[in-house]
Amino acid sequence: MIYFERGGKNLELTSADIRDGLHQALQSLGPRKKVLAIPPDITRFHSMAGPITEMAWEFYGERMTDILPALGTHAAMTRAERKKMFGEIPDALFRIHDWRNDVVTLGVVPGDFVSEVSGGNVTFPWPAQVNRLLVEGGHDLILSVGQVVPHEVVGMANHNKNIFVGTGGPEGINKSHYLGAAYGMERMMGRADTPVRKVLNYASEHFAAHLPIVYVLTVIGRNAEGRLVLRGLFIGDDGAVFEQAAALSLEVNFEMLEQPLKKVVVYLDSEEFKSTWLGNKSIYRTRMAIADGGELVVLAPGLKEFGEDAEIDRLIRKFGYRTTPEILSFVERNADLRNNLSAAAHLIHGSTEGRFSVTYCPGKISREEIESVNYRYADIVEMLKRYDPSVLHDGKNTMPDGEEIFYISNPATGLWSTRDKFLPGAG
Repeated sequence: MIYFERGGKNLELTSADIRDGLHQALQSLGPRKKVLAIPPDITRFHSMAGPITEMAWEFYGERMTDILPALGTHAAMTRAERKKMFGEIPDALFRIHDWRNDVVTLGVVPGDFVSEVSGGNVTFPWPAQVNRLLVEGGHDLILSVGQVVPHEVVGMANHNKNIFVGTGGPEGINKSHYLGAAYGMERMMGRADTPVRKVLNYASEHFAAHLPIVYVLTVIGRNAEGRLVLRGLFIGDDGAVFEQAAALSLEVNFEMLEQPLKKVVVYLDSEEFKSTWLGNKSIYRTRMAIADGGELVVLAPGLKEFGEDAEIDRLIRKFGYRTTPEILSFVERNADLRNNLSAAAHLIHGSTEGRFSVTYCPGKISREEIESVNYRYADIVEMLKRYDPSVLHDGKNTMPDGEEIFYISNPATGLWSTRDKFLPGAG
């Protein structure tokens, strides 16, 4: 059931609009005694999930007893990050998701189903894992808050991905990432109906129907001045609420280009992107727009590591970003990578398949480290002088020396492709 829906390609919802819509939906749910909120972490700072979670806390007061940021495999939020994102919510309400240990398995999606929806690319069964707080916490409402936006693993982010991946366990996260990688990123990004989504929906219907989950979904876009604004707010407890948000996100967050781009420059905010695990969104979201032989320059002043998880960081350093056939071969021959399929999937996602080059300009990683994982390196200070984010505007720019580039100030907010690469129905 959808409790609130409001969205439009040119709509700009204010804080008052958000509060009114959220309160209208929460009132329609009836009285609740114990509420758990599951927002994203600081890597989705621009999702508006922080203010929305704070508004929900103001609405429920002491009845909101727990807030569990959907970390997935990300590092836990610091106190400063929680303050920045969630405002005045007391620090004592926050719980940390331990994805390796603190999970329970609700059920297992059969391998036959996984094989069917993936076209035989993957045949393993998939465990529906969630943080045990969702099952054992005694909550009569679970508010899952987050942004619907094109995504490399599932096609369109959020909805039940926030539950089964954001609060999931090692096997569930690893296999979901690998499923998406094996099926093919280009066949999925920007699509609501994908093999990974079908598996998540199966899990929701068969194993999680008893959980009192209500989804609060946002769609974020840029206005004419280049400022991020809320284009849509959708609140409900079924798949229809996601479908509506995904349809609007495709309108708002997807830029279709007539010609492939020879040079793309992406800026990664230093507080949001500290690893290539996250920063490679610059590759995922632009790969269908970059010309063969083209170049992607990634300005990453906050980059200090490859994986936010120590083991994943080690695997990235060991194997590097290589072509899909090479990574699949490594999986077959190396138990450590085979036992961490999300890392394998990430290495596939971060590869250009030899089609274009990636030049990373990191703030806190050496040339040797960057080149060891098969990317090019450039000095961040020099490149920020040449490609000054305070001067560039999103889209096409012509530099003083005549060089033409396509600039993206935040890759997490969109998807870019040429028409020939985004084929309707390919997913």
